[in-house]
Amino acid sequence: MSSLRIAVVGSGPAGMYAVGHLLGQGPEVVESVTVLDRLPTPFGLVRAGVAPDHQKTKKVAVGFGRLLNDPRVRCYFNVEVGAGIRHNVTHEEVLDHHHAVVYAVGASGSRSLGMPGEDLPGSAAATEFVAWYNGHPDFSRMSFDLSSPRVVIVGSGNVAVDIARVLTMPIDTLRATDIADHALHVLERSAVREVVLLARRGPESAAFSSPELLALTQLRDIDIIVDADLDKVPTPQHYGDRLKLALLREVAARPSREGRRRIVFRFLSSPAEIVGDTRVRGIRVRRNALRRGRPVPTDRIDHFDTSLVLRSIGYRGRPIAGLPFDGDSGVIPNHAGRVEPGVYVTGWIKRGPTGVIGTNKHDSAETIESLLDDARSGRLSEPTGHFAGLVARRGVEAIGLQGWATIDAHERGLGASALRPRVKITSTDRLLEVARGTPSLDPAANRVVD
Repeated sequence: MSSLRIAVVGSGPAGMYAVGHLLGQGPEVVESVTVLDRLPTPFGLVRAGVAPDHQKTKKVAVGFGRLLNDPRVRCYFNVEVGAGIRHNVTHEEVLDHHHAVVYAVGASGSRSLGMPGEDLPGSAAATEFVAWYNGHPDFSRMSFDLSSPRVVIVGSGNVAVDIARVLTMPIDTLRATDIADHALHVLERSAVREVVLLARRGPESAAFSSPELLALTQLRDIDIIVDADLDKVPTPQHYGDRLKLALLREVAARPSREGRRRIVFRFLSSPAEIVGDTRVRGIRVRRNALRRGRPVPTDRIDHFDTSLVLRSIGYRGRPIAGLPFDGDSGVIPNHAGRVEPGVYVTGWIKRGPTGVIGTNKHDSAETIESLLDDARSGRLSEPTGHFAGLVARRGVEAIGLQGWATIDAHERGLGASALRPRVKITSTDRLLEVARGTPSLDPAANRVVD
């Protein structure tokens, strides 16, 4: 078999680590890597998911950018893979034009609570709120009511903690980040004084990580309240859980002050009903008790007034036409990343929404090894044509690397004048307009031309 032409669908961390592993094979093994993304911009959750005040975490995109500049990489942003009139190319067409395709499309859906009132205006997925304040084009026109003094978040993982921090941190801190302008304007007028995070289990099983809790403790003029009897909490078995419990005890011992904003961790609590008429007015919360280490519901129910309830109970993948899908787990069934010879998955669509950015490096290495094993065994089919020709015939306005470089430079330029890392463009139409100003509209342009 000739050296491989591989397509990677999705340019977030999982996809970019897969690209890196492919390029590491050398040109005698991998001839080219086609990177596709349905958005005009690359890097997935690094751009649209990482909290705006976590700029150090976002620096992983620098290394990803170097991979995109490799001569063997071809970028096709603003190209969506799927079936139906709204998609640009089908799975079968991508596979026909490559030896193999790797899907790294993440888990963009969210799990539901399945309770009364969940569909009221003012009830939303945490994923939507995160995408909104990070400037994701699909969510930039959404609105969130921050006129109430309290926001309730169902869940207490890292995403929930990120949101609580964004809602309570000083506005001048947010102004120095790359948070979307529309979100910054809303947060400047926010009436929120308290964010309550509901955790079904006890503090010994806290879902957030220790670094996320430490980041909260560094906020100015914010009280962190731990609603739990920490003296009765059993000592966790794992070191990481013991460290989190020790941090919670340290935080709980700090004095609170009248008038400060508050973040409340309310453990052993589950939502019972979201209350409202035409929109959310409050939430009823049931207390849990531990029985043999498991949370079980009690008869105690408390009411919290709020105009915004965010559910942060997990992401889930979405099906892709032409591929199998496990509706229960929200992933594409696979073995070590192999769906079938020629079709592979990596990241959250492979394993579910677990781990951190770095977890994807090992995960994608396993997937690429499965792909290479199929190549060595002769199980991959030869491409029937070149992908660039297919895109050209479709008339798709694909954004190449040069287009992304122009968008990137434009956003950074706007940010420099405002003393910010960047000012994000949050409209797909506007992103395409900026990209059209480039000298080359060839999606296969691989070098940034001065």
